[in-house]
Amino acid sequence: MSLKNKKRDTKVTHAGHVKDPFGSVSPPIYQTSTFAFESADQGDARFSGKEDGYIYTRIGNPTTDALQNAVASLEGGIGALATASGMAASSTLFMALLGSGKQIIGTDAMYGPTRGVVENEFSRFGVKYDFVDSTDIENIRKAIRPETGLIFIETPANPTINITDIQACADLAHEHNIPLAVDNTFMSPMLQNPLALGADIVMHSMTKFINGHTDVVGGILVFKESALLQKTKKVLLSMGGTMDPHQAWLVLRGLRTISLRVEKAQQNAVKISEYLENHQKIEWVRYPGLTSHPQHNLAKQQMSGSGSMMSFEVKGGLGAGKKLMDNVTVATLAVSLGGYETLIQHPASMTHAGMSQDARLDSGITNGLVRLSVGCEDVEDLIDDLENALKSV
Repeated sequence: MSLKNKKRDTKVTHAGHVKDPFGSVSPPIYQTSTFAFESADQGDARFSGKEDGYIYTRIGNPTTDALQNAVASLEGGIGALATASGMAASSTLFMALLGSGKQIIGTDAMYGPTRGVVENEFSRFGVKYDFVDSTDIENIRKAIRPETGLIFIETPANPTINITDIQACADLAHEHNIPLAVDNTFMSPMLQNPLALGADIVMHSMTKFINGHTDVVGGILVFKESALLQKTKKVLLSMGGTMDPHQAWLVLRGLRTISLRVEKAQQNAVKISEYLENHQKIEWVRYPGLTSHPQHNLAKQQMSGSGSMMSFEVKGGLGAGKKLMDNVTVATLAVSLGGYETLIQHPASMTHAGMSQDARLDSGITNGLVRLSVGCEDVEDLIDDLENALKSV
C-alpha cells in the first residue's frame, strides 16, 4: 500500500510495513549479527554495491530499515538513519559535517549533553562553536562565518521552551550554503515537520515521544536530500553507533500509538498550563499554547499543536524548585520526557547542572525553572499533585 497521499494517523499505523514471507503483521525482529550469501559472487555483488541486500547488522538490518522508513515517511524525508541513542545521532551528524576549523552555530538553551559534546569533545579537535539565542534570527546571522559548517537549532528548546523560526533559519542557512538541522524531539513528527519548512536534517531522540514508553534509548536523523544522507551514513557505519534490531522493533512498536499518546498528553498540558499560570507561587509559565508565550504566534504558524512540554518558574529559586521535586507523588521525578507518564525535573540541579551558572542564566535556565513533560494520566490527579506539592514550597 502506498502511503504517499494518506493522512497522518494512517501513516503512523502502516509506515515501515515489511512484507514478510510468513505473513507476519508485525515486522519481525531480525535478531542476527550477519547474513548468509548464496554464493561468493553474491557476496562480491553486495559488498561492491552492485546488488541490494543485507551483509552485517551494523551496516543494515530489515527491522532497523522498517523503523527508518516509518519515521522518514512521517517527517517527509527521503531516508533516515537510526542510531543507538539521541546523542549518537547528534554526535554522528557533527562528525560528518564538522572538522578542524569548522564552526557550528547552535541554540543556546538546548539539551545539555548536545551542547556539552561540542564544547568539551569536538572542541578538542579544533571545532569552533557559537551558541546563541536563536529566537532572534539576527543572532544567527551575526554568528555566521566563512567556516560555518552547520546550523543546529532546537525548537522548542530544552528546557526553556523558546521557539525558533525554522523557515527563517532555513532561508538564512541556504543563503550561505550551510545545512540546517533541527532537533524536533519536543514536538515529534505529529506536531512539527521541519523538512517542510526548509530544514535539511531532522533529529529526534526516539527515547522520547516516538518510542513513548520510557523503556528504550534511541535516536534518528531524517534527511531531505540523498547527498547529506550518504555522507552521514558513511560516518555512522564507520563509527558503529547504529541501532540494534530488537531496540528498533520496540521503538517501532511504540510509534504505532504516538497519535493517541500525543493527543491525550496535549489535552492535559493545556489544562495544567492554565492552572499553573494562575498560581500565586508560580512566577511564569512557558507553554506554546498560552498567549503569554513570547513566540505564541510563531508556534501557531509552524506547529500543528502546542504539545505536552512546558517549563515554569517556582518563586523562591533553587531551593523552591528542589522542594517541589521532593513532594510530587503522581508525577515521576526523573529526567527524559515524552513517555506515557508525567515526568518532572529541575534542570539547574539535574540535566543542566554541568553548565556554569552564568551560562545557564544567559540561556534562560533560571534556578527555579522546572521542566514538566505531561503524560496521559487523569489531568485532575496531576493538578492535585502539583497543588499539594506547591503547598510545601
